[in-house]
Amino acid sequence: MKKTLVCKIDKDNIDIDKIQEFGKILRDGGTVIFPTETVYGLGANALDEKAAKKIYEAKGRPSDNPLIVHISDKEEIHKIATGIDDRVYKVMDNFWPGPITIVLKKKAVVPSITSGNLDTVAVRMPSHPIALSLIKESGVFVAGPSANISGRPSPTDEQNVYEEMDSRVDGIILGGDSNVGLESTVLDLTGDIPTILRPGGVTLEDLSEILGEVVIDPGILEKNENIIAKAPGMKYTHYAPNAEVFIVKKDDNYVDKINKLVDEKVEQGKKVGIMCINKNKDKYKGEVIGLGDDLNEVAYNLFKTLREMDKKGVDIIYSEEFEKSGIGQAIMNRLTKAAGYKFV
Repeated sequence: MKKTLVCKIDKDNIDIDKIQEFGKILRDGGTVIFPTETVYGLGANALDEKAAKKIYEAKGRPSDNPLIVHISDKEEIHKIATGIDDRVYKVMDNFWPGPITIVLKKKAVVPSITSGNLDTVAVRMPSHPIALSLIKESGVFVAGPSANISGRPSPTDEQNVYEEMDSRVDGIILGGDSNVGLESTVLDLTGDIPTILRPGGVTLEDLSEILGEVVIDPGILEKNENIIAKAPGMKYTHYAPNAEVFIVKKDDNYVDKINKLVDEKVEQGKKVGIMCINKNKDKYKGEVIGLGDDLNEVAYNLFKTLREMDKKGVDIIYSEEFEKSGIGQAIMNRLTKAAGYKFV
C-alpha cells in the first residue's frame, strides 16, 4: 500500500516550503493531487512517460483518453504546441488563467501517453493559486486529469478526494473546495472553426463573443463509444455514482412523473434520491437534495451531490433536466454522462 504525503495548504497564505516538497515529488516522477478552481487534479510530469503512466494506473483510466497539460505561464504554451494563431491569443488573453483548455497540434516533446496517442495536446493555465504555485515550483509541465477513480464523479472538495485517493498517489494537497465545480471547457483550435469538445465554465456564448462562430462537437451530444476522444470525458461513461441515474425530461407533468416513479421504486424496496433546483425541493418524495437556486450553483454542487447520494445509500437517482444555455450545457453534458444517456 502506497504511503501518501498529505498536507493542508491555505490558498490565501501559501506555505512555499510545503509546495516545494510536493514540487520535488513531481520532478522525481511521482504523482500529486492538487486543488484547482474547477475540480481537484491528479498531477504528474507531463513530459515524462513513466510519470504520466502512473496517472492512468492511479485512476484506472483508459490510456486512449488524453490528459490536460497544466502550465503556470502563458508563454510556456510555445514549448509544447504549434499552430498558435490569433484565436489562441484571444482565448488566452480573455480567459487565462481560468477554466478553459485549448487543444492544439503538439510538439514532439509531448509523449504519446500524455496526448492519448493523438497528434494534439490539450493545454490549460489554471487560476487557483495553489495549482499555479505547484506548477511553477515543480519546474515541470503538469498533466492533471480529475483526481478520482475513472468514471466516478470528479472530486470538488478535500474530504472526497482524500477518501477516494489516499494510498493511490504519492502526495495530496488539501486546499479547500473548488469554486467552479465542473471541469474546464475544452476548445479545439486545430481546425478552421473553433469547436467545443467539452463544455464548462467558459460557455459557448462567452467564446462566440470573442471568436465569432463556435460549434459544439456532435460527439458529445449523443452516445457514441466509437469516437476518437480528442478531450477527456468524450468517449466513456463518466461522473457516475454507485446508484443508477435517470434524467427526467421537463414537460408539464414532470413533477408528478418523478413522484410516480419514486412510489413505484419504493414499492420495490428501493431507496430513491431526487436532484432538483431548490425551489422544487418540497414538491418531491424520496431523498431530495436541492442543487442550488441557479445554474451556477447547480454546476458547483452537481458532483458533490452525486457523491452525497452514494453516502446516503440510494439505489436510484432521478434528476430534473436543466436548460442548455450558458453553463447549463456543461451541467447537462456531465449529467447525461452520469446517467449513461438514460432519459425518462
